[in-house]
Amino acid sequence: MRMNPSTKSKKNGISAREKTYDDLKAKILSGHFIPGERLAEEHLAEELGVSRTPEQDGLIEPLESRGFCIPRDSPEEIEDLFELRTVLEGYTLRIICERITDEQIAMLEAIIEKAEDALRRKRIDEVFQWNTQFHDTLHSLVADKRRFHSLIVNMRKYVLRYRKDTLQYLGAAKRASDGHRQILLALKLKEPELCERVMRTHIRQSKEDALQTNREAI
Repeated sequence: MRMNPSTKSKKNGISAREKTYDDLKAKILSGHFIPGERLAEEHLAEELGVSRTPEQDGLIEPLESRGFCIPRDSPEEIEDLFELRTVLEGYTLRIICERITDEQIAMLEAIIEKAEDALRRKRIDEVFQWNTQFHDTLHSLVADKRRFHSLIVNMRKYVLRYRKDTLQYLGAAKRASDGHRQILLALKLKEPELCERVMRTHIRQSKEDALQTNREAI
């Protein structure tokens, strides 16, 4: 017996339709699909519903023939996304600087060391995982600011698909690791303005790596 897509889950109140949408969105943003890749259109409209689709979010676009594909973002779209991130995450690190504990600093340092070890062994997938955990740990320190934290988390979902691609290059992975060391040093110095400046520099470097990767893929 087929379940109605609008049927609610008894555990969390999320409909099957919403879960299908969230699962597809997560796959797109995690880099599971590559730009230009065609998606099978079977049941997309039926299962996702017409009121909320990845197409409306700019995550997929219709083909001239039937079906959908993953669009390749323009350099302008990438630039806008990362510039917004510099503002949000720069301000975030300023807040974190004023509340972080020695234990939390030690935790961040341990993550950086694991990323550096993975980089030395050229285990790029591990570098990506540890780098992601570094930023996740930072953001957990402002989780009490719920709306602000939600903005950061949603923004990073769109950024991670670029970082996964750029960190495949050892040079970009090394720059990311060095940036995390600078962030950690600024936190240890307890200087809010320095923290904001260092984070903005780190993200702008990430932006340049993402733009370069985008150019090479065209």
